[in-house]
Amino acid sequence: MDAMHVLVVYDIPGDRTRARVADACLDYGLDRIQYSAFYGRLSRPHQESLMVEISQVVGDDPANVQLIPICERDWRTRLSLEQGDDGEG
Repeated sequence: MDAMHVLVVYDIPGDRTRARVADACLDYGLDRIQYSAFYGRLSRPHQESLMVEISQVVGDDPANVQLIPICERDWRTRLSLEQGDDGEG
């Protein structure tokens, strides 16, 4: 099954829960683009599996988690600005 671009964004008040959701995203190979935003490529079964895992991590805690698939055409036409510290000093 083909992997497609996905964006995962979330608003989770609890520090521990938020950190565990971030770890789950990293475990699925997603890259952090903001404190509570990740992107990468996942097949549909992996998207569903990640959301099940996140649901288990969140439990009954307050949370808003959005996993948004993005088609290749839309991904190619995205606008992006990345600048700042490149790690070289």
